[in-house]
Amino acid sequence: MLCISMHVNAQDIAILKYKGGGDWYSNPTAMSNLIAFCNSNINTFMNEKPEVVEAGSSDIFQYPFIHMTGHGNVFFDEDDIQNLRSYLLSGGFLHIDDNYGMRPYLEAALKKLFPNKQLTELSAKHPIFKTVYNFPDGLPKIHEHDGLSPKAMGLFNDNRLMLLFTYESDLGDGWEDAEVHNDPQEVRLKALQMGANIIKYAFEN
Repeated sequence: MLCISMHVNAQDIAILKYKGGGDWYSNPTAMSNLIAFCNSNINTFMNEKPEVVEAGSSDIFQYPFIHMTGHGNVFFDEDDIQNLRSYLLSGGFLHIDDNYGMRPYLEAALKKLFPNKQLTELSAKHPIFKTVYNFPDGLPKIHEHDGLSPKAMGLFNDNRLMLLFTYESDLGDGWEDAEVHNDPQEVRLKALQMGANIIKYAFEN
């Protein structure tokens, strides 16, 4: 059943499960660590074990913020598209973090989701980069991948950022348990601080 309005009972977030064979479940410790960081540092009160919601489920309307990640294929069927479009247009926020190799599949899926909208790169002056922690140069670089500059790109509805795609940064790897990637503490901290900025921005806009 298609919901047409947001119904939020709690300040919680969820992980999006999607079709296509991409590993939506990658970075299994990331979101719990980010939630714990936010609860300790920016006065949120989120459940530290995020729920998993399917793209076509009305359950997504319970959450003001949904996170999506992976390395490979992304596919939204017609029910997914209708549901996600309604969720985003009615006030929901989707953060998509490319865990490497996701971009071409995602862009095709987003074309189906919003045929008349294009991803727009956010300026380093965008409020999301200073909501709590200041990132004057924009999105931080966490993992090298192809050595390209990190980009934060968005889809907007009436000037409201409703979807954020972070690319060539891999924030989620920085949110994982320290021993997973052995990133320096200062790199992990940057990733967590940027994640906190995204969550606070989504909750307040």
